[in-house]
Amino acid sequence: MIENMDPLTLGAIVGIFTVMILFSGIPIAFGLCVISLIFLVAAEGFQIVGVYAETFYAGINSFVLLSIPMFILMGMAVAHSPAGKDLYTGLDRWLWRLPGGLVISNIGACAVFAALSGSSPATCAAIGTMGIPEMRARGYSARLATGCIAAGGTLGVLIPPSIVLIVYGLATGTSIGRLFLAGIIPGLLLAFLFMLWAYIYAYFIDKDSAKRLKARTPPTLKEKLEVLPRVLPFLAIVAGVLYVLYGGVATPSEASGVGAFLVFVMIAVVYKIYQPKKIWDIVKISMKESVMIMFIIAASYIFAFSLSTLYVTQSIAQVVVDMGLNKWLLFFYINIFLLVCGFFLPPVAVIVMTSSILLPILTDFGFDPYWFAIVFTINMEIGLITPPVGLNLYIIKGITPDVSLGEILKGSIPFIGMMILCILILCIFPEIVTWLPDKLMGKDAGF
Repeated sequence: MIENMDPLTLGAIVGIFTVMILFSGIPIAFGLCVISLIFLVAAEGFQIVGVYAETFYAGINSFVLLSIPMFILMGMAVAHSPAGKDLYTGLDRWLWRLPGGLVISNIGACAVFAALSGSSPATCAAIGTMGIPEMRARGYSARLATGCIAAGGTLGVLIPPSIVLIVYGLATGTSIGRLFLAGIIPGLLLAFLFMLWAYIYAYFIDKDSAKRLKARTPPTLKEKLEVLPRVLPFLAIVAGVLYVLYGGVATPSEASGVGAFLVFVMIAVVYKIYQPKKIWDIVKISMKESVMIMFIIAASYIFAFSLSTLYVTQSIAQVVVDMGLNKWLLFFYINIFLLVCGFFLPPVAVIVMTSSILLPILTDFGFDPYWFAIVFTINMEIGLITPPVGLNLYIIKGITPDVSLGEILKGSIPFIGMMILCILILCIFPEIVTWLPDKLMGKDAGF
């Protein structure tokens, strides 16, 4: 019966079942596997089970995927060392004069830490643990202190090396090196917009904080300089990883392995972290995170395969094309769709589940796939600080149990506005995304 059903109707049924199963509390990976298996067997019979297993394996049978656990390992090594504290301290000492300087320091620390870790939760936890108490102790409101860290943590999915961009590249067949290049300037732009809001808040809204900041004892030149030897090696590693990627010296997998190794060397040299138990703790946490992401990737790959087999994705794409929508109206609807998905699902799942549907439609309408990748990622960033999933909100709540979740969300809302503004800027000036990869790697001829 199901094989004779209209693909759009079938797609709607699959969508309803997906929402029901995911809201049941079952882990996302298991839920997607169950849904895919049920509908594939109903449509094709039990002989599809062999293909199902092969497709599941194919979803993670890629050498490029090795970069994910390596970058996670790199990030966890930084997160479980005093590197985050030193980054924060260094920026605080150098930016102390600015109104809202402490907030700006925290956002800057989030940006740098994000480049080291590639992980939004790790960034929130590492910088938030140190930064939020410091900001509150110096008179900043709990709303601003928690909101800026929740938003700053999202930079981990945009500023390279980004695990989200790696997954997007794998799901869409686009160049990961080009995606990393495309994310640099928008990532810095978004960090600047976050800092701009912090400055506006401190200068025009919370003038008392600015007065207290000016009354603070300024750090000495010695205090400013003494933190640099502990911070600069890690920045050098990030610069080195990016150089070998963009210079064509190494593949993302090779670069990630070298980066992880160098970070372990640095935490051993700078912070004397070389005890087997501490190293094993870092490896164990990285392993759990990597397995979770890999499972979601494989399950999402299966889910996308099932939609394609049932002719759902092709039908949706055809219907959208036949509607004759203005390209920007279509883009607006897609952004709303991605925002809603980001409210309920983690970025990795959304990318693998939806990219096979959306990318062909967007390229047909003349949108650059790398430009869209960055817009896509910023939408996922918004999802990280909006309920009901809002992973960063819950991490911040865990750090500050005395601050309500509603208060943290209120503090995040202005930063959500900055993200939307960033998307608008990228729509008006797409060269912000495309200029750097085109400059260093030439025009992309694949699309």
